[in-house]
Amino acid sequence: MDTGIKDIVHPVDAASVLGLLPSRPRLLALGEPTHGEDLLLDVRNAVFRQLVEQAGYRTVAIESDCLRGRVVDAYVTSGTGTLDEAMERGFSHGFGASAANRELVRWMRAHNDGRPPAEQVRFAGFDGPLEITGAASPRRALIALHDYLAARIGPRLLPCTAEELDRLLGDDGRWTEPDAMLDPARSVGGSAEAGRLRLLADDLVSLLDEQTPSLLAAGPRDGGGSRGSREDREGGDDRDARDSRDAWERARLYGRTATGLLLYHSWTADASEARMGRLLGLRDRMMADNLLALATRGPVLVHAHNAHLQRPRSTMRMWQGPVEWWSAGALVSARLGEEYAFLATALGTIRHQGVETPPPDTLEGLLYALPQDRCLVGPGWPATVLGDPLPAPRVSPWFGYAPLDPEHLADVDGVVFVKDVPDRR
Repeated sequence: MDTGIKDIVHPVDAASVLGLLPSRPRLLALGEPTHGEDLLLDVRNAVFRQLVEQAGYRTVAIESDCLRGRVVDAYVTSGTGTLDEAMERGFSHGFGASAANRELVRWMRAHNDGRPPAEQVRFAGFDGPLEITGAASPRRALIALHDYLAARIGPRLLPCTAEELDRLLGDDGRWTEPDAMLDPARSVGGSAEAGRLRLLADDLVSLLDEQTPSLLAAGPRDGGGSRGSREDREGGDDRDARDSRDAWERARLYGRTATGLLLYHSWTADASEARMGRLLGLRDRMMADNLLALATRGPVLVHAHNAHLQRPRSTMRMWQGPVEWWSAGALVSARLGEEYAFLATALGTIRHQGVETPPPDTLEGLLYALPQDRCLVGPGWPATVLGDPLPAPRVSPWFGYAPLDPEHLADVDGVVFVKDVPDRR
């Protein structure tokens, strides 16, 4: 195998990343092959800081609960709450315990202090309030959407009252039943109440769209946006317009989340062979919708597992057999074209998880032979360097790490390689 790969490696920094791409993408996605390793998040943090300082990026979006992420965004933009509260309440999947995530939030708050809103950096989660093992109650998103509309357009056009929503939602424990994933009959998603809620949620979202001009013209009415620097407080009509748009965008997030959760619960109650494929696809579609909404702000750095950001069709073998679906990255790429870019991350060892030096005939083995501890390899190198056939796929001894599929190399815009991941537990 030709080792000429050493001639096309670059440092892992913003200038090198953007130098590989034909233009600055609206969504620049950086994947990771495993969760929970702070060294990979340190790389993300460094690249994000450089993108902010050198290329005008203003938002970082991570694979975490989109509603919880609002807690972190409020902290970094206006100092609402404390750093400890932001880490405890603003992340899902246990990501708030990460020292690297904490450092990201700390840096964002320090960067924003005293800056006007247009120069501030923003934080977002783009995952739904769900995991493969279950989903949250739609209560929070649905009630928040209803409250937003009721405060601005009054009850006349609303399809229901808050009391009716509360009655139909019932006990939140029905929605979070832990056995529902393996037993569709245990899911509330097939109930008459859930069906009625889906119709009401769709109607509320339609009303939100229909009333957009008046909603954007109205004041925030819900406490509105953050009030940070003196310039913010004295911004007058411009600040009110920003507050109104921020409140409207939050309502749209609530609408996407409510309708997405209700559809997810509906498919949780389905017993057909399509069930798991639809559930996995629905989660990634919710992610994609959130990313497309964030892209309207300006350029965004996206960070998630490689599997959620890849362009090829996703596959997984589950208890009932193989399932296929399109990832968030595939869906966004289909919509944005070159305005979406994806850098996959590969790694050499995670010795504390039993992942030792990669075999030399694998993609990771070829990269491991390079002298750099971390590097960036540009697009096009599978054909020019690796030749045919491609390297053998690496087999992971640990379920929590997914090696990079050599067949996917033609569909990435670059590969970030990290040689050794230390144990920081």
